[in-house]
Amino acid sequence: MSTQMIIRMDPELKNKLDRLARTGGKSTSQMVRELIEAYIEEHDISSYIDNLWGRVGKKLKSKGVASADVNKAIKVVRKGRR
Repeated sequence: MSTQMIIRMDPELKNKLDRLARTGGKSTSQMVRELIEAYIEEHDISSYIDNLWGRVGKKLKSKGVASADVNKAIKVVRKGRR
């Protein structure tokens, strides 16, 4: 379910946004949603970390490293810090 958000902005800025959205074949609302989603994705550290772990996992799997090997390595490193 969607919810509505009302914002205030300078009329000149709104006109520029409207033009850019139309140029891209999008509605102003769609453009704003995409901009907000991109901002959150860029600034949300948990999403960044999840994405990083996903990439690391794929890379390790492609090299033949199993999950058990990763867990074992983590335990060894953690023991060494004590």
